[in-house]
Amino acid sequence: MSKPKGGKILYRCTECGHAQSKWSGQCGGCGLWNSLVESVEERLPASSRHGGYAGSVAGPAQPVDLAKVETEEISRSTTGLSELDRVLGGGLVPGSAILIGGDPGIGKSTLLLQTLALTGNRFKALYVTGEESPQQVSLRARRLGLACEGVRLLAETSLERILGICSEEQPALLVVDSIQTIYSELLQSAPGSVAQVRECAAQLVRYAKQSGTSLFLVGHVTKEGALAGPRVLEHMVDTVLYFEGDSGQRYRVIRAFKNRFGAVNELGVFAMTETGLKEVRNPSAIFLSRYEEDMPGSVVTVMREGSRPLLVEVQALVDESHLAAPRRVALGLEGNRLAMLLAVLHRHGGVGILNQDVFTNLVGGLRMSETAGDLAVLFAVVSSYRDKPIPRDWIAFGELGLSGEIRPVPGGEERLREAAKQGFKHAVVPAKNTPRGSPEGLQVMAVKSLRDALDAL
Repeated sequence: MSKPKGGKILYRCTECGHAQSKWSGQCGGCGLWNSLVESVEERLPASSRHGGYAGSVAGPAQPVDLAKVETEEISRSTTGLSELDRVLGGGLVPGSAILIGGDPGIGKSTLLLQTLALTGNRFKALYVTGEESPQQVSLRARRLGLACEGVRLLAETSLERILGICSEEQPALLVVDSIQTIYSELLQSAPGSVAQVRECAAQLVRYAKQSGTSLFLVGHVTKEGALAGPRVLEHMVDTVLYFEGDSGQRYRVIRAFKNRFGAVNELGVFAMTETGLKEVRNPSAIFLSRYEEDMPGSVVTVMREGSRPLLVEVQALVDESHLAAPRRVALGLEGNRLAMLLAVLHRHGGVGILNQDVFTNLVGGLRMSETAGDLAVLFAVVSSYRDKPIPRDWIAFGELGLSGEIRPVPGGEERLREAAKQGFKHAVVPAKNTPRGSPEGLQVMAVKSLRDALDAL
């Protein structure tokens, strides 16, 4: 094992920062067990210890007036997939580092291989695979029918070797699949350990910033669904994407949880087919595959994911409970919020379901992170409790307050336009979201309180 040049290996505590030259089970500084991780400590020259850093060319930094800093328009390059461009904020930014995670078999490698195939004819692209052989990657490309002219492939796990080849190739787009398989010869720990993931990611991000290369890092996830490795991995990169969905289902959803070059709540929808991932331009039509006849406990609401309004079906099932404490099960929304909505329904709506089991679900595996679906959830609950279906051409959205008032939600007119485009005829909305002119063919019913909403229903 080669020794690091210009530095030494230390074992630093992740809690107190205490460093020691040898590993031990207990930290000598704070006494915590199993908190020491391997790290490479750079030795700075004497000239750079006071102002500046090792290898600095521009010299020590000086404070500047923020109002006088010149800004340049960010030049973006399209990936060829409009849904991915939407989540990234409009396309790839030179020098950006993007971390994408997801469950095994969800389609991360397929998505990036399609991106490389679509961009390989415009600029240099390098695909570094640490988990598959070149033959396996080639077989996947042929199975998907991808034309990969201009895409360079490298099967390597050594960080130093990868950076050396990148210096020779000078790619404009670099994909590393995955960061947990890359190791640095400066460290003695195994690939995938905290120290290896942190050091390799830091070196790759530094190379991307210096060379202007757009970098994609593929990350594994734990059984809890979080990205494997140190939390600092998400702080190093500019964008964190999560690829969600069930490997047994057809549709996949990609979300941005961090984006320094765009909005964070954007949503991209793909469909997995025999020829790879296909973009879904109208996701509302997917999540509205309802029965041909009216069914109790079902109502449609309009969510907003980033800049996109999305129609989704909310389902509820209310049944008599045989338990001392009735069950409250919420799939797709927060359980505590469901309990709060049921309490408001009892107190201000006069509908008591204290001895009933209540199950709610968002069709399609979506998650509702906003409060605009409160009214639709209660409509579905009341419909199931009274066994009376809500007409199929009705939608409802609005936030419910603890005093029973219906509060407005952002983007009301956009939500109504999306509902009218999908053929809905009646909409129950907060009074302050009433548009000046209703969309053609859509009757808007404005309500101020929960009582008014139930009367309109």
